[in-house]
Amino acid sequence: MESSFDNLVDRTHSDSSKWLCYKDGVLPFGVADMDFVSPEPVVRALRERAEHGVFGYPYEPRELRQVLVERLAARYQWHVSPDALVFIPGCISGLTMACHMVGGNGGSALIQPPVYGPFFHVPGAANLACVKSPLACDATGHYAQDLDRLEHDITPETRVLILCNPHNPVGRVYRREELEEVAEICLRHNLLICSDEIHCELLYKGHPHTPIASLSPEVEAHTVTLMAPSKTFNVAGLHCAVAIIPNPELRERFGRSGAWMVPGPNIMGFAAALAAYRDSQAWLDELLVYLEGNRDRVSEYVRTSLPGVTVVPSEGTYLAWLNCSGAGIPGNAGSFFYEQARVLVSGGEGYGGETHSIRLNFGCPRSMLDEGLKRMSAALARLHAA
Repeated sequence: MESSFDNLVDRTHSDSSKWLCYKDGVLPFGVADMDFVSPEPVVRALRERAEHGVFGYPYEPRELRQVLVERLAARYQWHVSPDALVFIPGCISGLTMACHMVGGNGGSALIQPPVYGPFFHVPGAANLACVKSPLACDATGHYAQDLDRLEHDITPETRVLILCNPHNPVGRVYRREELEEVAEICLRHNLLICSDEIHCELLYKGHPHTPIASLSPEVEAHTVTLMAPSKTFNVAGLHCAVAIIPNPELRERFGRSGAWMVPGPNIMGFAAALAAYRDSQAWLDELLVYLEGNRDRVSEYVRTSLPGVTVVPSEGTYLAWLNCSGAGIPGNAGSFFYEQARVLVSGGEGYGGETHSIRLNFGCPRSMLDEGLKRMSAALARLHAA
């Protein structure tokens, strides 16, 4: 049955960074926004706000805090006060503010590659050293927390662990018991946990999300949790996110760390966030069914038509992490597919991974995904025939 998500939307004239930064004819599967029209309630709310015609300094919509508090309770059984919410323009701003909270000469932040590229740069902006504590990867390509490595990499200078869950780019959704082990280590070493959970509503069957702060009052008191509607409802360009910080002392320090440097969300971002969280659940339910179909399409196509390439199906996000080490590709896999297949994917080196890994965004109409995968298959066929 045809879905509204099958509709191809021309974004080439929409000032889209995803669609403008490449040669003509290249299909972009790199930048992590989706090629779907946002939910109708969001579009309607933005239209009504624009038609009002006055765009002065904004204040948060009256309902937004309560809508979010109720959503956290319903989805994760995490009960927080409305006062625990701090609205910010984006999760990277939140990561930077959290690092500034604990930054100083000699301090360091732990990140767990392969991981979203900006994580490598955020600590330095707060005068923290960036220490890499890689995830473990088994022979099947499945990633997990390397608890022994994490414990080893913590020193007296370590101030914060920057966690990514659900994980970008490998698509893991950590199980509760994994998070409990990570949290126990952080509490024992008195580390702040800054948890980027921007993909927390993009989940596939059998993989529920657990906010690490929801594990216990003790963990909650040491955690800054970052969420946003941007990935889930495809409104990344509107810049609205939320830091959830139940600990009043941490919350006050967090606010001071961004004072006069980090603005709040803009008036359109607030309008979109309320319409997304309050009115767009039906759209999200349909989206997840479609994305799971795309995820499975990638896995099947890799298995049957991309020789030497492997992928572990994502548990969450709309991102696939492909291992091309067995494909005989000379040099960088991302460059190969760009040059030989006219397909733009994100190279693994940008995530602290290997050059034979690539990240592919499957948040797009299935016909576009199929065309990209066919181009990749043809490029490998030509390579192997040479």
